[in-house]
Amino acid sequence: MTTTADAPLKVLVVDDSNTIRRSAEIFLRQGGYEVLLADDGYDALAKVNDHQPQLIFCDILMPKLDGYQTCAIIKRNARYADTPVVMLSSKDGVFDKARGRMVGCQEYLTKPFTKDQLLQAVRQFGKIPQGAM
Repeated sequence: MTTTADAPLKVLVVDDSNTIRRSAEIFLRQGGYEVLLADDGYDALAKVNDHQPQLIFCDILMPKLDGYQTCAIIKRNARYADTPVVMLSSKDGVFDKARGRMVGCQEYLTKPFTKDQLLQAVRQFGKIPQGAM
């Protein structure tokens, strides 16, 4: 997972809400990041395989494949095990956060999030290319 000084950090946003995906996309693009979008867990797995994002924001409550399952599948693949995953949820209970940690997520961001919260998570967990900030 190497990046060069002229390549922006590639971030995948997985959420079944078009509003959340678009908000995150706007905030991340304003921060100078390359953004990939997925509307469910299966779409996310395909995007991870095809584009190798360096950071993933993943909603928990999604149809078909929820965020916990999606994160667990990503983390079980040795190629992507080190890719940071930040869970997104409107619930911020201790149980939800613990379950997220059990499947390998690095952080938990409560929706609705602000631009500052999202960009702070990227700075904290994304592998920022030199000279990008």
